[in-house]
Formats: sequence, structure tokens, C-alpha cells
Amino acid sequence: MRQLVIAAPGRAEWREVARPEPGPGEVLVKVSGVTTCPHWDLHIFGGEPMFPGQTLSYPYLPGQPGHEATGEVAEVGPGAGEWAVGERVVVWRATGEARPGFYAQYATYAAEWLLRVPAGLAVAEVASLELAMCVEVSFQQLAAAGCGVAGKRVAVAGLGPGGLVAVQLARAHGAAVVIGVDPVAERRALAETLGATETRSGGEDWPAGRTGEHAVDAAVDCTGVPPAIEMLLARTREAVALFGVVRGEVRYSGQLMWGPGVNLLGYGDHNRAAAETALALVAGGRLRLAPLVSETLPLSRYAEGVALLRERQAIKVLFDPWG
Repeated sequence: MRQLVIAAPGRAEWREVARPEPGPGEVLVKVSGVTTCPHWDLHIFGGEPMFPGQTLSYPYLPGQPGHEATGEVAEVGPGAGEWAVGERVVVWRATGEARPGFYAQYATYAAEWLLRVPAGLAVAEVASLELAMCVEVSFQQLAAAGCGVAGKRVAVAGLGPGGLVAVQLARAHGAAVVIGVDPVAERRALAETLGATETRSGGEDWPAGRTGEHAVDAAVDCTGVPPAIEMLLARTREAVALFGVVRGEVRYSGQLMWGPGVNLLGYGDHNRAAAETALALVAGGRLRLAPLVSETLPLSRYAEGVALLRERQAIKVLFDPWG
């Protein structure tokens, strides 16, 4: 089989390697498709760690990125449960471990971190389920803080893959108004096709104020950029949930404490319930992941796909390991 290896920053190799064998509790997955996780791909391929303070070494076997994937069961390891060869599966969480992922033709994975794919869903419609699970966690955070979005005005800052999923989840959870915020006109237009009722380019066309007709009840930040987070705080009544990886200090001024105060919520834990919620929404047609895929390429053309992300010519790239 073949597997992607990032030999050095900016250099990917499509290597011939031995097919892995599933260990206890694992299944071997024949990969049908795997989508980019742009921040992971851009950082790792560019020679930078995904999270501040981490270190990288090369050659790098991309288990992360390489965690948004779907395929079929090729072999079942001992104690992996009742899986049948040929069953379609989708990854619902990343391992968080330094191990090979799904940027390959075959990969082993813990059976507990896979879900069965409902009948009729194409590869592009389900491959990014792990991302949808991650974003759903932010809505769990809002609900746990008493800030459920049903019937409310909700804003989403950053209309990359996560933000486009967040727009759809807000609507699926019953938000009355969903405002998508992004400086890129094409992404705002796509958000509107996916359920955003309004869009803004940023604070310059969105009056500040936590009361009145322009304010929102809750918000999800998918940028990780402090000025964007502070923009949301200045326009949100109840809570801002953080999804984007924060790479700087966020200012929380005293005026945000009153009227009542707005909560700034950190991220929660990845969990199966969030994945199952997202998959049910996909199966029911209320969450569309295929529109996030801008390009489909053979996995051997990985560097070309990352270049499309870097140049903002793609939101996500779907790689075919057999192309």
C-alpha cells in the first residue's frame, strides 16, 4: 500500500509501505477519502506546530492531519466488536497520538472511534464528520452554560470549514437568526447558501453594542484571532464560545461584566454524543458537508492541495488515496 509522509517542511512523499495489521480493539480501514483539516495541514506542512509550545520532528507521519476520513472495514482485530468486512465507517475523533492516520490507502484505528455510515451518503458528504463533531462540542458548551441557541440570534466569526459547519449547526439547533462574519465575500456567499440569514465582513459593517437590534444572544468564534473574539464580545449578550485555536491574548474589559455580563467559554471535550448528533444531522439533510469540499485530488498530489488552501482557493480538499 501507499502512505503519505511529510519528509521535511514543504516536501511530501507518497511512499510504498507494508500494510498494517489491526491490533486488539482495532479494525483495518480501507480509506475511501480523507479531507484536509486546513490549520493542521498548513502548519505541519509549513514546519510549524499546530498548537503553541509543541515541537515537530520530521519525517512526519500525518495522523494529525489525516483524521477526517471515511472508508470500509478491511479486517477486524481481536476484541474489536461486531464489525463486518465491507461495512462503511467514518472517523469521529482524532487519536491525539503520534501515529499514522488516514493519509494512506489503509489505516488501523480503534473500533470505538468509528461510526457506521448511514446508507446513501457519498464520501464527500461524510468524510468531514470529525470536524462536525468538534464544532458540535462548542454548542454543547453553550447549552451547558445555559445559553442554548434555540429561538435566538447567533453569530459565527470565521467562515472557513469550522465556521460553515457552525452556521449550519446553529440553524439545526433552532437559532432564529444566524449572522456569518468573514472578510472574504465568497465565503459569506457560501454561508448564505448553507443557512446564514445575514452576513457581515467584520466590525466595520456591524455596529457595536450588547443591546438593541444589532446585538446577538450567543456567538461562536472560529478564528482564534483576538480582535475577532473581542469584536464578538462587544456585540453579544450572553456567551461567546471559542472554537478556533487562540494564538494571542484576548482582552475582557470591565464593561463586559455588566448588563448582564457576557461569558467567554473555553472548549470542551470531544465526545461520541457530539459525533452521533452531527451524523444524524448529516443523514437527515440538515448538515451538509459536501459543499465544504472545493477540490478532489489524488492523495499523491497532497502538496498541490495544501497550496490551494494556502492561497484560499479551496475551503477543503478531498483526497482520494486510490486516484
